[in-house]
Amino acid sequence: MDFDFDSAPSGKGHFAQKWDDMATLMGVTAEDAIPMWVADMDFQAAPCILKALQTEVDRGFLGYFAQTARVSEAVTTWMSTRHGWSFDPSALRYSHGVVAGFAMAVDAFSDPGDGVILFSPVYHSFYGKLRALGRTVLESPLAMTDGRFEMDLEDLATRLTGRERIVVLCSPHNPGGRVWSPDEIRALAAFCEAHDLILISDEIHMDLTFPGVRHVPTAVAAPEARARLVTLSAASKGFNIAGGETGFIVIEDPALMATFDQTFRNRGGTPNRFGMLLLRAACREGGPWSDAVRAYLADNFTLWRDRIGALPGIEVMDMSATYLSWVDFRGTGCTTQDVDTRIGVHARIAKSPGQAFGTGGDGWNRFNLAMPRPRLLTAIERMEEAFADLQ
Repeated sequence: MDFDFDSAPSGKGHFAQKWDDMATLMGVTAEDAIPMWVADMDFQAAPCILKALQTEVDRGFLGYFAQTARVSEAVTTWMSTRHGWSFDPSALRYSHGVVAGFAMAVDAFSDPGDGVILFSPVYHSFYGKLRALGRTVLESPLAMTDGRFEMDLEDLATRLTGRERIVVLCSPHNPGGRVWSPDEIRALAAFCEAHDLILISDEIHMDLTFPGVRHVPTAVAAPEARARLVTLSAASKGFNIAGGETGFIVIEDPALMATFDQTFRNRGGTPNRFGMLLLRAACREGGPWSDAVRAYLADNFTLWRDRIGALPGIEVMDMSATYLSWVDFRGTGCTTQDVDTRIGVHARIAKSPGQAFGTGGDGWNRFNLAMPRPRLLTAIERMEEAFADLQ
């Protein structure tokens, strides 16, 4: 089945945060600016998803949502067939996005003042949410080995204060694009067991591995950890339906779920009607579109890596999942302000600054490559021109 990713329209002027908040939030004001910051795609959603949405609009009933079991059936089937993870639908809960699910999990399994471990650099929203909840962040800087991130659990053990209750794994990793190996996940699970830590595994990018690469859910890689494991995910990234504000939480251990449900009943609310239907459509019929978009994104990354990585002093971290490229500008000799000016003013590109992702992010920037290839080529050409004077 063929899908057209080359001619996706601009979201400018259509209530798209990525486009319409670019000037106010990122300071990139050029009329022809290219947004490479917010983590959603510039492609139309899969036809099966658009069909499900249109059917609901035509029906005209916009009341509260029910029958979550029918959505859960689709989710569990997708997880089983695509990721080799089989679990009972009773292990599922739904949230208004993964960040909301993250907040509920942190609230359920820790108290204000407790420590939460983040492997930095990592998804920036974790920091703000933890601060708002009154938790203390303990950063465990990721080590760099052969140009890719690795967890340094030996170093982390020396940093523990005794107040830590939770460790957060971003799998696949944002912003590094790492797909953690089963051995790495098992090592982390053993660390959590040894130090009595709840493991929250954020797997929102699980459906964005490049062709030939397999994401192994934490629950599959380390089944022994399920008594302390909370998995968060959504179809929002993999299927470009973030506006549906629907995520899900998987907790297979009944005792752990009972603890979580005390918070969930107070904060969960009714699921977003449209988000649930979009999730169901994605899981039931979205496989061909997912395969096609992942191949397209992989080719986008190869093009970006080969061209941007050839610029003097700039290194593009290799990746095997997501559409978020992590780029190192430290070798250019430019100041952070100079790099920002070259990208934002001269190249007219909005990107995510590396320092927002915590320790280890200084000197780096994150770029969203999920766009039509002609637009990506324009962005590459602008970057090449903006850094053309480097030797």
